[in-house]
Amino acid sequence: MDSWLRSLTLMKPHDDPASVLLSVGGLVGQEVNLDAFLHQVVDRVAASMQADRGTLYLVDYARDELFSRAAHLPEINQIRLKLGQGVAGAVAQTGAAVNMPSAKDETRFNPDIDKMTGYRTASLLAVPLRDAANEVFGVLQVLNRLGGGRFDADDEARLVVIAAQVSQALQATSLYTELKRARARPEQPVGYFFNRVIGESPPMKAIYKVVQKAAQTDATVLLRGESGTGKELFARALHVNSRRRDKPFVKVDCAALPGSLIENELFGHERGAFTGAEQRQPGKFEVAEGGTVFIDELGELPLPVQGKLLRVLQDREFERVGGTQTVKVDVRIVAATHRDLAHMVRDGKFREDLYYRIKVVELVLPPLRERGPEDLERIARHFLATATRKHHIAVEPRLSQSALDRLKAYQWPGNVRELENCLESAVVLCDGEILPEHLPLPEGSRLPSPPPTASSPSDDVVPLAEVERRHILSVLERARGNRTLAAKWLGIGRNTLGRKLKEYGLAE
Repeated sequence: MDSWLRSLTLMKPHDDPASVLLSVGGLVGQEVNLDAFLHQVVDRVAASMQADRGTLYLVDYARDELFSRAAHLPEINQIRLKLGQGVAGAVAQTGAAVNMPSAKDETRFNPDIDKMTGYRTASLLAVPLRDAANEVFGVLQVLNRLGGGRFDADDEARLVVIAAQVSQALQATSLYTELKRARARPEQPVGYFFNRVIGESPPMKAIYKVVQKAAQTDATVLLRGESGTGKELFARALHVNSRRRDKPFVKVDCAALPGSLIENELFGHERGAFTGAEQRQPGKFEVAEGGTVFIDELGELPLPVQGKLLRVLQDREFERVGGTQTVKVDVRIVAATHRDLAHMVRDGKFREDLYYRIKVVELVLPPLRERGPEDLERIARHFLATATRKHHIAVEPRLSQSALDRLKAYQWPGNVRELENCLESAVVLCDGEILPEHLPLPEGSRLPSPPPTASSPSDDVVPLAEVERRHILSVLERARGNRTLAAKWLGIGRNTLGRKLKEYGLAE
């Protein structure tokens, strides 16, 4: 049985209000499907309040309306109310709770919803959801106390406590950041699919659909895309929204390990397998039993290890280094790479049989520059809010239009990761408003073009590898040669940076 549903089954009526979100609260910092998460929250609240139905409303600042975001509402897709309309609209407008013992005696009750759904509301209790600034951003409502009774003063006090928990949980999600962003730019509708994964552009919507389907299966998934496009975020989304969510998510970064150690890292070793191997050591596949193994930078995997990985994919078994005993494992494999594996197969650097076995489901993540200015702004405002909380800044800095224009003009060779580091630096250095000079970007809004050559298809086209090289060297220069700091700003490991600099002819 699903872990969320199991927690509901085991819950007793009128449990301590402080325990209502314990079973799901740990998911707010993960890449969970927000629809599933919020519906489980409403289920738990209704059960705890001994109510027949529950509804979570959020404020649509662009239209001065409330909309039902999660509800026991099989009859219609969504309820929309003007602020002040109906009981929930009155709560959102005034910020005061409403305990309605009888629908027929309450002038604020809106009977139109019952007419649309065919449901008969007898009693209703609604309380506001407030953010850290004490502003109302939603309403939590329960309908019809089980057994035909009414919600009393104790019930109201209980729901107020629960609403505070729900508010806190929501404020830790990207959905809340989107609500705030929509308040500043109401012409852009609120968009949200997976927590911490932001974007409404067509390529991202297509990816969300695939992730939602693939997460429900054990299919092996290959994530492709440039560095910094969010491959690990989607790998975690696949895990958190799968039946394996309660088991380990184990990452192996092939680019951060010498080739001679990767086999040992993945498969473990037996005692005496090599000098210093004084006892048996399990590998990542054993540690992840029942869960998901995320193999990052798969293209760096040495050919001999590729054969052992192929066996795991085919038979879910392997031998530890230095051992003869076959180890059986139950794991799901998600892999990621920025390399062209098909090209590596042609060059004999990647096994063809492994290539086809690993790409059962393939997702190509678009670079930030191809996702459109709306996505960039959404992500930027999300990172502003995150950095503000991280550095305990009382008031979130304002992003000036000139700074936003600069962000939109830049090509982002480091993608989302580079944008995150850029805005975190700006939040720390600005004085309440982020201006272009606070953005640690190269001079000029766009990267310079290379000198024209006979082989260039166009004089203004910069090869991607050259864009990356220039950006890395620019960041290294700003870090005054400090490779550890430069790697942190770039969002990559120091070994990865060292490998790239070696390719550029720069020794340690």
